[in-house]
Amino acid sequence: MSSPTQDITIVKGATFSRVLRWESTPFVYKAITAITKAAPVSITSTAHGVPDGWRVAIVSVQGMRQINAKNTPPRATDFHKATKTSADVIALNDVNSSEYDAWTSGGYIMYYTPVSLSGYTARMQIRPTAEDTATPLVSLVSPTDIVLDDTAKTITITIAASATAAYTFLSGVYDLELVSSGSVVTKLLSGNVTVESEVTK
Repeated sequence: MSSPTQDITIVKGATFSRVLRWESTPFVYKAITAITKAAPVSITSTAHGVPDGWRVAIVSVQGMRQINAKNTPPRATDFHKATKTSADVIALNDVNSSEYDAWTSGGYIMYYTPVSLSGYTARMQIRPTAEDTATPLVSLVSPTDIVLDDTAKTITITIAASATAAYTFLSGVYDLELVSSGSVVTKLLSGNVTVESEVTK
């Protein structure tokens, strides 16, 4: 199975920051016990286990059927970024349920299993081409440039503005790899890199 592709743009003289999350199967299902008619919608599910910012889909709700995923299994467009309000409640900032039908019963919060980042290190390189074997244009490693937060289940990549200001290349390719404590390497993400000129200097 190939890694997901995501192109990135770096602006010279600006801080580059990207927060990623590592999802895996199987899906997790958590029963819903209440949904508000509000903007944004709040969903109650005891001990839901959803990390803040994680993608979730809503399925099998009765009454407020408008909130249900439109596809089975859900597609990317069926997922929403969740805000963790508490251990039992999440909010979906992009969902206004105020004009939906009232929730009557049932339903599940459905989300991909968060991969534990414990014991992992991360590395990312930018090169002119994937086949290039010379010194990389950019080399990032954890924990200095890439921060792995197992509690929040986030992978945060940061390149300082002073570093991007010195870039002389205009494009390239990259990949991000996670290395387990047992030296198993997983390519998590890859794609093209574009470097844009800075206007405000």
